Amino acid sequence: MTDSLDLAVTGGTVVTPNGRERIDIGIRGGRIVALGNLGSAKAAQVFDATGLTVLPGVIDTQVHFREPGNEHKEDLESGTRGAVLGGVTAIFEMPNTKPSTTDEDALADKLNRARGRAWCDHAFFMGAAPENIGNLASLERLPGCCGVKVFMGSSTGSLLVEDDATLEALLADGVRRVAVHAEDEMRLRERAHVAKEAGHPRAHPDWRDVETALNATKRVCALARKTGRRVHVLHITTAEEMEFLATQKDYVTVETTPQHLTLEAPDCYDRLGTFAQMNPPIRDARHRAGLWRGITAGVVDVLGSDHAPHTREEKAKPYPDSPSGMPGVQTMLPLMLNHVNEGNLTLERLVDLLCSGPQRLFGIAGKGRIALGYDGDLTLVDLQAKKTITHAMMANKSGWTPFDGMEVTGWPMATIIRGSIVMRDGEVQDKPLGQPVRFTETLNG
Repeated sequence: MTDSLDLAVTGGTVVTPNGRERIDIGIRGGRIVALGNLGSAKAAQVFDATGLTVLPGVIDTQVHFREPGNEHKEDLESGTRGAVLGGVTAIFEMPNTKPSTTDEDALADKLNRARGRAWCDHAFFMGAAPENIGNLASLERLPGCCGVKVFMGSSTGSLLVEDDATLEALLADGVRRVAVHAEDEMRLRERAHVAKEAGHPRAHPDWRDVETALNATKRVCALARKTGRRVHVLHITTAEEMEFLATQKDYVTVETTPQHLTLEAPDCYDRLGTFAQMNPPIRDARHRAGLWRGITAGVVDVLGSDHAPHTREEKAKPYPDSPSGMPGVQTMLPLMLNHVNEGNLTLERLVDLLCSGPQRLFGIAGKGRIALGYDGDLTLVDLQAKKTITHAMMANKSGWTPFDGMEVTGWPMATIIRGSIVMRDGEVQDKPLGQPVRFTETLNG
């Protein structure tokens, strides 16, 4: 199996399902075909990973790349370039574009736009809307679709499922795990005056308060149990939700984000103003501690960046007219490696959250672990490298990050996708080669 390898990755410390091992990795035809001592193997290319730690390719299961409709903020080329610069080998992109991704034509359009322009592998969520509820069971099975996304709180166009009857009908028809943004739309409307009267983003977690999040999360969990449908609740932000979700793990999986684990109110709003504004909001130290308890206790299944850029001019509008969202795909891994170095979680737990967790939740075919037969997707990191995150580093079109000036320890040094080196030492290589991600539940289309 070691003859005529396309790529041999040698000399690194490799995180496999067995733990950390000093082994070499042989890749041929885009897949891992050899693990062990490959000193005598012939390879067209050799990557010397001495001093580096080799992780399975990182998967970001929540990004907003804004194409089509808002390419001035981001597009599929710049978004995926930022992804591979941040060590990410595959992304799942959200449906709240213009037009929204709600039918087969819109999905086909995104896949066509990504062809030859996406630096990493990719899949797209199908958005749930009142007009397509009856079609989602077939739409979720289309190649290149990673599942259905539901917004229980306001989003773009008609992407809003705010009432339980519509949400129950959606969950009752289909089989794949449904991703949910759980904020209670009725309570958001009732409390909109809180934001308007305050006129400062410090009010953001007061407007979109704990009850707004917890009410919606409890509602969707009850409907998941009633219909027998698996759901995945996105960007959990409150200690109360985390405690509740620990009782729901038979049907429900959980995501949180690096920014909610790293930033806290009111400091972030005092320092960054509207540039710290996102939905659900960054909350205070008590909630951040609750999220970390969820990480430690295993309640959290995956991390997603919720990369959602806006231009500086848009973000600088007076609150609450300022848009919510911040870039994150390029900084997700550096932030979390820094948390590893600070002792907040182990490297093995991070691999579970960013690699094997996404594979397990969404049934990704051939990704998420370093094992024979899997795709040759690798993220090579220097656990000791000290870097300062800056605006200038960012590939996103808006050119900013809320973590500008933050020094971190741990940095992605190379990104390998299906045996091709697409990023090395902070530079993208060759040309975009991203392909649609495949899923075990829909291998036959």
